[in-house]
Amino acid sequence: MAEQQVLDVPAIRERLAWIQERIERACRRAGRSPDEVTLIGVTKTFPVAVVQAAYEAGLRHFGENRVQELVAKAAVLPGRIEGGEVTWHMIGHLQRNKARDVVAHADWLHSLDNLRLAETLERRAAMADRVLPCFVEVNVSGEPTKFGLEPEAVHDFLDALAPFEHLEIVGLMTLAAPAEDPEAVRPQFRLLRRLAETYDRRNNPRVQLRYLSMGMSGDFEVAIEEGATHVRIGSALFGPRLEP
Repeated sequence: MAEQQVLDVPAIRERLAWIQERIERACRRAGRSPDEVTLIGVTKTFPVAVVQAAYEAGLRHFGENRVQELVAKAAVLPGRIEGGEVTWHMIGHLQRNKARDVVAHADWLHSLDNLRLAETLERRAAMADRVLPCFVEVNVSGEPTKFGLEPEAVHDFLDALAPFEHLEIVGLMTLAAPAEDPEAVRPQFRLLRRLAETYDRRNNPRVQLRYLSMGMSGDFEVAIEEGATHVRIGSALFGPRLEP
């Protein structure tokens, strides 16, 4: 296996400034403030040295797809739930047997997509005496390989979350279909925004849907134009990753 390149602090700082500039331009086009958009650096498969370098470069939000990587990296750079200065986002699919680790180490969860997982997270969060902010994941592309609720099931699912006092439903999350032209996935981002805008909170007043987690390295500018509040950037910030 080829050796993975590890960027140093100056290189990450330069890339970070470039991405932030693109975020600012997208916000101007949409008539929004850049303060409304949180940049999450996705460190999947990268060593903890990359996380530390990004922290030194000024990044404070990090995302992991795999629970074991989240646990290992949070041990070196703890999240706010553990008294640290960064915010850890669990953005990958979550199995119920890993719920305890997420409750212990993740500040935010972006991939809530079924009631059995919600029940397990609620129990674990209650035991830990904490409230876990959660995004509900939606499969807006219709791809069978993607996780997430079907769009037509989202509102009923939000209604069903009313009893869970230790889960704070803060927004919706999605991964758009791969596309060479980001404009091709604009309707998918627009659909997620409409699902948030049309939810009747009278059915579950505890649901806020203040945030939309959507947009990655290849399409985050279009996502911002369509209302994204959290963009998840990996390769554009840290370079190509090597899968194990």
